[in-house]
Amino acid sequence: MDKLQHGRIVKALSGFYYVRGEDGAVTECRARGIFRKEHITPLVGDYTDFSVERGRGTLERIAPRRNSFVRPAVSNLDALVILASGANPVTDPFLIDRVAAIAGDRGVPVLLCVNKTDLNDGEKLIGIYRRAGFAVFPTSAETGEGVEALRQAVRGKTVAFTGNSGVGKSSLLNRLSAELAIKTGEVSDKLGRGRHTTRHVELYCLPDETYVIDTPGFSSFDTEQMELILKENLQYAFPDFAPYLGQCRYHDCAHIREPDCAVLAALREGRLEPTRHASYVRLYESAKEIRLWEHKEQS
Repeated sequence: MDKLQHGRIVKALSGFYYVRGEDGAVTECRARGIFRKEHITPLVGDYTDFSVERGRGTLERIAPRRNSFVRPAVSNLDALVILASGANPVTDPFLIDRVAAIAGDRGVPVLLCVNKTDLNDGEKLIGIYRRAGFAVFPTSAETGEGVEALRQAVRGKTVAFTGNSGVGKSSLLNRLSAELAIKTGEVSDKLGRGRHTTRHVELYCLPDETYVIDTPGFSSFDTEQMELILKENLQYAFPDFAPYLGQCRYHDCAHIREPDCAVLAALREGRLEPTRHASYVRLYESAKEIRLWEHKEQS
């Protein structure tokens, strides 16, 4: 067996892990059986030690992660880029809020791209999330609008691109770097959703030490299957709630219908977006069903 090499997992597919070593070469690897016993699933974005024997690579160790996600199955992100669209398929704000809450629970900043501005200006979504304090980038993969601003925002970072199917994620990535040549698909006018052209998670290297991870598009059903957040932690996953937390009458206020709730007062006074609070309530109702042991199994 050769000495251990160091690298990063750039693709996971059918039980094989593709690791880019320090020399830039990509090696196809299998994970050691001990990973399964220890309930460790290697993820795209993981830093790893691997060995090569008779041309076959083996993952030996996964370095400690700064953060990780189940959907998309990625790790060690500096930011999560959520793509949305005001054009077909129009993105439901709850889809954005669900994914953004997961990122917030992990302490990972969110960048929101409202794409397809050549077809619809997306002003409704842009307004909601700018007022909520998000970094929002109106973009068009067709015309190139906003692409340079997005390129600068992700420069030098590891970011994953995610969003509902058909919002133009792969097309926008191709705009960021023409060398990627990621396959794109069409949106069904009848169904209002895109075909899943991205079938697996893959990390791409761009100039300036920038790493972007392309992930399969998701549907509303997929969103409901994403990891859950404990109800006690959910309020902290909504950064626009932060100015009002700790100001309620009750220290364990759920911010749903309690008297003298600072969050509800902000909502009534127009300082909070109604769709954001509606998403919070919907997520809180789901979170009430979680048992602590179930949450630990997901973590």
